[in-house]
Amino acid sequence: MAAKDLYEKDFYKTLGVDKKAAQDEIKKKYRALARELHPDKTKGDAAKEEKFKAISEAYEILSDVKKRAEYDEARSLFERGGFRAPTGGQNFQGGDFSDLFGGGNPQDIFSNLFGGGRRGPRKGQDLQTEATITFRESIFGTNLDLRLGIDRGQTQNITARVPAGVNDGAKIRVKGKGAAGEAGPGDLFIQLHVKPHPIFSRKGENLTITLPITFAEATLGADVKVPVLSGDEVTVRIAPGTPTGRTLRVKGRGVTKGAITGDLLVTVEVQVPQRIDGKALEALKTFAAETSQEDVRADLANKAKI
Repeated sequence: MAAKDLYEKDFYKTLGVDKKAAQDEIKKKYRALARELHPDKTKGDAAKEEKFKAISEAYEILSDVKKRAEYDEARSLFERGGFRAPTGGQNFQGGDFSDLFGGGNPQDIFSNLFGGGRRGPRKGQDLQTEATITFRESIFGTNLDLRLGIDRGQTQNITARVPAGVNDGAKIRVKGKGAAGEAGPGDLFIQLHVKPHPIFSRKGENLTITLPITFAEATLGADVKVPVLSGDEVTVRIAPGTPTGRTLRVKGRGVTKGAITGDLLVTVEVQVPQRIDGKALEALKTFAAETSQEDVRADLANKAKI
């Protein structure tokens, strides 16, 4: 298959799985489709036979950890406009393919995915493991120290760098830390799981937080301090009459990933007191009496008929 034909195909879409799907999920989805579309059940249906060939082709790549990683990197490069089909072995953009795929002629990359590469000594099998990191580590990066089992009950210590800004489910590759082979060891792929944070969440490159404020602060307005993941607290201004659910933006306090830094999105949540006594109760009753002429539900009946 020509390189251009390969990297233009979306194998995830063909199988109907997400790009972050686990290997077991991919296998399960393929088996279900294969049972449905197998030629023994669809004899004479040319369209279904073509679909069966397509899902088989997709599964051949996505079921193999190494082939999947190489396909993902090439596909990502193509989508960013940084890849052109090689001609003469040299005409490509957007980076060094030997760095992306661990060496070799760029023209061999895609043919190797389908087992059509050159014969000779082969690298060892790629290995895959999982690791859990904290939310803070996913934002700022960290070093992972892992102990992995290898042949005959032996173990090896691995140190892997997790870059800043990784998402839950991301994979990192450690070159040369897979199984041994005639042409050198394979690679190690680490799938990352990020623990939830007690107060922060993530939306793209933005961080999000829910900020409780009092009824008085929402009504009268206030300057309120908000915690951030790094540095001192920031102060946000609550305008008088701020309702629950309003989101305020603090520039540059989100996730830094490469040259991009997101923002901190602060969503206000007005806290209603569970009990009011004494002068506060009397003041609230006076307030309610003075504002009772305002019908805050005036439009509900009309809108319900739309």
